[in-house]
Amino acid sequence: MFTGLIQDTGTVTRIVPGAMTDLWIRTSLGAEAFTLGESIAVDGACLTVVEKGGDTFRVQAAPETLRRTTLGARRAGDRVNLERALALGDRLGGHLVSGHVDAVSEVLETFAEGGSWVMVFRLPPELAPCFIEKGSVTVDGISLTVNAVEADRFRVQLIPETQQRTTLHAKGPGAQVNLEGDLIGKYVARLFALRGTPGAGQAPGLSEAVVRAAGFSPRG
Repeated sequence: MFTGLIQDTGTVTRIVPGAMTDLWIRTSLGAEAFTLGESIAVDGACLTVVEKGGDTFRVQAAPETLRRTTLGARRAGDRVNLERALALGDRLGGHLVSGHVDAVSEVLETFAEGGSWVMVFRLPPELAPCFIEKGSVTVDGISLTVNAVEADRFRVQLIPETQQRTTLHAKGPGAQVNLEGDLIGKYVARLFALRGTPGAGQAPGLSEAVVRAAGFSPRG
């Protein structure tokens, strides 16, 4: 689990394709202290540290990861957003992020507004039910607030800190990004989708059957 607060922008130093694609990434996070097997979010995709040495670590991307994210397009020299997994007791400064990318989107428009940088992204139809104005979204691993949402697009604003500490500000129209919808929003959308499913039963809401299914007795 992650928070969407980027800790470092690392640099991809080497990529070796194969049954599993290996990526070596240089970071200032102290890779030597990483634990083999720990999770790390790379541009929002949760990957596993399988090797470390000095200021560099290696992760592996499975074919499914390459299909569902932008990692298959990464090249040596590319910069990526990094975040180590959340530890119990850490401040949750962003929002709950699983590191499981839902879709690849693209930048539609960018422009300055005051000191912020506005970015407009394509909204994949399958994720639209999870988006609300002032809700949360993860873009390339970054926890952001949805400032506006339309049928096929949504808009965010990057404050100067986010512009400086992540790779997102450098991406222009046509660039691809990893999207993860809000975790709670996805569950809510799923519940409402089941409302129209044959055999789903009652409309969403608390009922005795729901309470009992959760393991509680409605009568104490």
